Amino acid sequence: MKFCVCIKQVPDVQASVQTGRMVLNAYDASAVEEALVINEGTDDPVDLVLIGSASATETIRKALAMGASEATHLVAEGEGLDSHAVAALLAAHFEGHAYDVILTGKQSQDTDAGLAGSMLAERLGLPYATNAVGLRAEGDTLVVTRQGDAGQEILALKTPCLVTCSNDMNNPRIPALKGIMAAKRKQIDTRSITPPGPRTRVTTTLEPPGREPGVKLEGEAADMVAELVRRLDAEANVL
Repeated sequence: MKFCVCIKQVPDVQASVQTGRMVLNAYDASAVEEALVINEGTDDPVDLVLIGSASATETIRKALAMGASEATHLVAEGEGLDSHAVAALLAAHFEGHAYDVILTGKQSQDTDAGLAGSMLAERLGLPYATNAVGLRAEGDTLVVTRQGDAGQEILALKTPCLVTCSNDMNNPRIPALKGIMAAKRKQIDTRSITPPGPRTRVTTTLEPPGREPGVKLEGEAADMVAELVRRLDAEANVL
């Protein structure tokens, strides 16, 4: 199957928002990994597409180093790329692009909106599944295991189709030196684009509020239980 994986560069959620460190969205990394596993041992390509600033090339190279075939970089500078804008730009891209399956992360680490994949499927008129935790190719059918609210569901989607992927799907590989060197020679088709007007706007970004440290009780078990009950009653007012 020919996979096209939509990836995104996002702030590193493990670091302070002031550091400015950017990384590959974890949900997208799982989508890339799953496509590579399915196509392992075949000549079928795994292509990438990223919408973002010119500085996102480094993130594209990291995904190529995992083993993806080639990439398209739709360069859009500045703010304002909400889910509506991203879906519209990707739909225009895929209208002239051959694919069997489009994969996206189920959400991005920066906004957690989780809307772009479904909006893209609607624009392209594709059958789709969300929050996938497993994929399997059977001929021209993609068998999707997705996590629902009440348990897992198994769907069979005829290609072409679109699937949004959970980061519970797999553990993305860490590129080896050979892959990193090969990524430097892989093609990135770079195009400048003008995004449509956003329908949402981010006004500010803040650090998560701090939490007061917890209380550790020490001593004999009976004494600790008694003190815990006293605190729950007198201080927390939950008893």
